[in-house]
Amino acid sequence: MNLKLIPAILAIACCAMTSWASEVSSPEAAAVPQANWSAWGGTVGVRLEKSNLQGIGIAVSTPSSHLPEGSPRLTDGLNVMRAYDIDLFALRESGSIEFKASRGSFDGFLGGSLQTRGGYQLDLADGSTIPLVDFRLRPSASNPMQLDVVSGDGKVWFYVDNLMYELVRDNRVLAFYTSDMRINRALAERTGHPDMAGQPAGELEILTQVTRQGSGGIRDVTGIPSPSHWHGDPVPGQPGSFYQADLFMQSISVSRVEAQGNTGPNGIGRVAFAPSSTLRNNVNNGTASATVANQGALGTSTALYAAWIPWYTKFSGNFAPYSNDQHPYLIWNMYRINADGGIEQIGRSGVKHAFLTTNGGCATGENFSSHVLGRSCSDTYSTGNNDSNGSLSFRSEIIPSTNQWGRCHSLFDPNCVGSNTNPSPPDDGFVRRLVVNESQISNTVNPGATYLFDSWYLAREDINIYNSMATITGTPSWSGSNWTFAGQANFKLGSVTDRWVENLPAGTQAQNQEVNLDIGHAKLAVRVVDLGGGQYRYHYAVHNLDFSRAVTAGAEPNLDVISNKGFDRFRVAIPAGTEVIDNRFSDGDLSVANDWSFSDAGGFLTWTAPADNSLDWGSLYLFTVTTRSAPAAGNSELRPATAGGPTVYPVQILVPTFGDIIFQHGYE
Repeated sequence: MNLKLIPAILAIACCAMTSWASEVSSPEAAAVPQANWSAWGGTVGVRLEKSNLQGIGIAVSTPSSHLPEGSPRLTDGLNVMRAYDIDLFALRESGSIEFKASRGSFDGFLGGSLQTRGGYQLDLADGSTIPLVDFRLRPSASNPMQLDVVSGDGKVWFYVDNLMYELVRDNRVLAFYTSDMRINRALAERTGHPDMAGQPAGELEILTQVTRQGSGGIRDVTGIPSPSHWHGDPVPGQPGSFYQADLFMQSISVSRVEAQGNTGPNGIGRVAFAPSSTLRNNVNNGTASATVANQGALGTSTALYAAWIPWYTKFSGNFAPYSNDQHPYLIWNMYRINADGGIEQIGRSGVKHAFLTTNGGCATGENFSSHVLGRSCSDTYSTGNNDSNGSLSFRSEIIPSTNQWGRCHSLFDPNCVGSNTNPSPPDDGFVRRLVVNESQISNTVNPGATYLFDSWYLAREDINIYNSMATITGTPSWSGSNWTFAGQANFKLGSVTDRWVENLPAGTQAQNQEVNLDIGHAKLAVRVVDLGGGQYRYHYAVHNLDFSRAVTAGAEPNLDVISNKGFDRFRVAIPAGTEVIDNRFSDGDLSVANDWSFSDAGGFLTWTAPADNSLDWGSLYLFTVTTRSAPAAGNSELRPATAGGPTVYPVQILVPTFGDIIFQHGYE
């Protein structure tokens, strides 16, 4: 499409805009650059989280004056993130929004506003209305990286944060590919739901044309610098030293994003949660320094020279260093620690494909591309972005230990043609989201339970997966019409089993063993609870972090992952005569049809998977048994679900024994 025709086409759609091509060639744009930049016109795309709004008694009208599906956007023709399933509105070419740039990137709003043509009417439960028609996006007075949403009555009921931004088309277009629109405190209190302040109300795409370019529009370096700093590249002037990839999780916050049929702690509805997750690349350049403060050894990389991390949007082309569209992936999970001490993974997400890095806080010279994470650079993937159908696929498509994507026959390329032929898959019953049943997070159904939420980034050749994942604590809370994950705190790098074996109740022993395998990692942790009266309860948590014995066809970039399974049997060696009082298995899905079977024959406690429920990467299963045998050092084993060698992996762990007897078993 001829870009100079875009305004004319939009004019036909009753939303004229002046050509940005002519704007940037105006005398104002050609003058000596000023500090301030300005922009107006373009489009805003809105995807409302209607279940969250309905949860506080707000009904949303049919959008008015929205643009027809397929209307031109300022990023048409670029291989960039595109919002789908949105209501698209024109932005007026009257007034402008002022902002500043630094090192080639957007660096905060300064003033002004953008105003839409069209919008919605919000009908509140008390009979009043909020005219969200012709709303304005105005910089927040308290945060230059946020916008206030000003309704037709001149009041602010929402705010916009977690902007994913890029200056494109030679700095002539300011693109916010995604951002979170959140309920502010005034609206939460007006509707009688103060606990919903800060919860998502929608997602915005904002594409606006730059009318004046100020200073700060030049990146540190033009193009990829030479020599390159990819993982494995030698460090100039440092014989024997190499750049290494080491990506860190820096912070997590969790929001409810969708719901179905919620009625509260005694209900059976479903709730979806998603995080806003901030990452940071290793800061080291010859000297070890903390990348994430107050996290002990995990907060400081052992790699003295930080490598760049590729961040290329899926299907955008083939780029160094892997000659493909390599990018990181993100998953998240929710866990419940029951009153009896057992831990269950009650919710797990699909895989989020990263597509862009905003490169905040980079070291000097390291901000040169929105598709390369340089040394010390950070980035945030927001709640709405992580809940986007156009970025979520299945864990089975990823080989986690190598971070290779099976693009061929994937959700986005089902026919293996090498392009994104399914850019906006349907919700499909929430199957790619972290979904929990109300009964799983109910304090009446699960009295005395506590909860954890984790989020992980997976980056290719990352030398330490444990600082790329982190957990926080929180409590699922019902306010009368909504679930939230309240009281979020205690951010900690590392795996969830590391936390589970800490701060143990009286009468509990624990052990946490890393299973470091040639094709991935797992953790086997156990809590042994002395129940009194000579009885002991053993809670074994097997956490498959990134182990899979993948079966593939073809090669990158069109790799086909045919099978990607983890473990299908877990067993614990016990002496003959061990009395088993009871046993339990949990994969967290509430379905008994796919539970693992149990046997205590042949000198083992054995749990075996059915054909369709192997313990695959990113998942934790709980195996519980109660016996009259006290714990001592012993043996267990994990069996891969896919044929190959070795046939089993032995793991030393606390097991039920008689006294201090150490026993021997052969392994298959």
